[in-house]
Amino acid sequence: MLKHENDGGTPALPAEDAKYSDASDAASREGAKAAKKGRPKSSKGGGATAVNEGGATVRTKGGRPARRGAVAGLLSAAAIVAAGGGIVAAASFAPQPSGGHPLDVPLASVPAGISQDVCPAPAKLVEGTPVGTDPQFSPVSDSAKSTVSAAVVSAAGALLPGSRLSALDGSELVQIAKAPGSATAPAGASAQLAGIIAQHHVKDVTVLSADALGNRQAAAAGIMSYSATDGDLQGSAAAACQAPHNDLWLTGANTAVGRSSVLHLTNASTTPATVSLELFGKDGQIKAPGSRGLLVAPGTTRSIVLAGLAPGQERLSIHARSTGGPVSAVIQQSVLRGLMPGGVDFIAPGTAPSALQVMTGIGIQNAAGLKTLTKSRDFSDAAPSLQITVPGPVDAVVELKLFGSEGEKALPGGGVVTAKAGTVTEVPLAGVPEGHYTLSASSDVAIVAAARVTKGLKATEGTDFAWAPAAGRLGSQHVVPVPGAGERSIVFGALADRATISYTPITADGKVRPAATADIAGGTTTSLKVPDQIGKSPVVGYLVSAAGGAAYGTVLLEKEGRNDVATVAVTPGATGQEKVPVSLGY
Repeated sequence: MLKHENDGGTPALPAEDAKYSDASDAASREGAKAAKKGRPKSSKGGGATAVNEGGATVRTKGGRPARRGAVAGLLSAAAIVAAGGGIVAAASFAPQPSGGHPLDVPLASVPAGISQDVCPAPAKLVEGTPVGTDPQFSPVSDSAKSTVSAAVVSAAGALLPGSRLSALDGSELVQIAKAPGSATAPAGASAQLAGIIAQHHVKDVTVLSADALGNRQAAAAGIMSYSATDGDLQGSAAAACQAPHNDLWLTGANTAVGRSSVLHLTNASTTPATVSLELFGKDGQIKAPGSRGLLVAPGTTRSIVLAGLAPGQERLSIHARSTGGPVSAVIQQSVLRGLMPGGVDFIAPGTAPSALQVMTGIGIQNAAGLKTLTKSRDFSDAAPSLQITVPGPVDAVVELKLFGSEGEKALPGGGVVTAKAGTVTEVPLAGVPEGHYTLSASSDVAIVAAARVTKGLKATEGTDFAWAPAAGRLGSQHVVPVPGAGERSIVFGALADRATISYTPITADGKVRPAATADIAGGTTTSLKVPDQIGKSPVVGYLVSAAGGAAYGTVLLEKEGRNDVATVAVTPGATGQEKVPVSLGY
């Protein structure tokens, strides 16, 4: 098990022969007869109009021209007007049946489809100075390792869905389960089954896919992890295999000297995607030529060096919008402090702009050590911080709350900041006791946020960093894979109210083990250490559900004896059959 650290009306018909659809309106009929007797016989198309209570127009139909002269014509016209007034008056007092009936917007059931999650390519070293924004890559190092770990979990008493890990071109690399999956539950295990990929070595983008079963999307998730002990890309980085979208926000990029940021856009669909980028920096939105209309062909990845679009930006947020096919997006971020490697990370998209952004798994080191480190040359960004992007035209007043294992901790700079519209604002997080934290940022306007986690306190040693994007609230049936190496923790945070987390271990032998629970007090953060094995089989993931107050979760990855660090937010759980509104019209 894991070890706990903390507790309207109907339109009237023509008036010819005084025929009306509303037979019960006697006053209207009498008014029409009076109009017919007194009206002049004019040419076809003439007549007068009146509006009844329901808004319908009543038109008197003309006949032949009058023979008694202008006076008779005027008198007849007056009679028509009077008759029209009688119609209106009668309609005002007589009940009118409504010709319009309220119609509920119909909902159409949409069958659950195949799930496709894109796992990013391993970290690659940008070679030389790229021309424009297209990079050239060179080998990383001899020690670099990149693996994908994944789990697919059946519903209780159900079969495993057909599932696989494939290359971007569709060729199958690993089969997890055949469709429709005919395995039976192992003896002594729960009624659920699990299909496993443990530490599969990869060299490029891969796609984890699982078929729907029982009109419900498969519960499946994967993680790509990278590590290297030499070269310029020393450190650890990890990213969840990502469901493609048409609207993505990424925060934490840096294009200053010694910092490299490469945006990878992958289109795993069969439809071409056209991507446009909005860039936000510390001084406002950046209008960059070449940031619009980027074509990403089906089954391809397009890589863009962000320094070619926005050079010299110490903080940079990207809004990627796609038309046509949906895309996945990740930023490979690395730091070189002079000749000293300063870490590597995969910046993943966070939640869409909203008034509340929550990040958890924020590890903060010793305050005194961080203060000394950041005074060293080129180490100002080696401390934890929060970056807030305000995409709208109005400044944001943001209230920050930091929750640790023992409750809320006050931030040295205070808990309220003003973030200017259209910019990226940075807020230091150092100066609180060492530990793992959950950070909430609530604003009066929509914002985007992410938190930087750092590891290492000596300028003479290698340091590493990771970005924790804002994540969604935990619900049910989240599959949380974990890599097989290093120190692995799952960090949960609860905001105002107490939350109960159920976590069910998944082992490499395909067994779904008995569940355990963690009761988390409101306003606290709990870190749970992942054991190496359960029942002599390595732990490869968890099935997580939450109840009670709002709770959030992140996988925190570290390595003993090294300053490596990576964070991966828990991805959304599987969904069942959905219903969408259908608009009727033409």
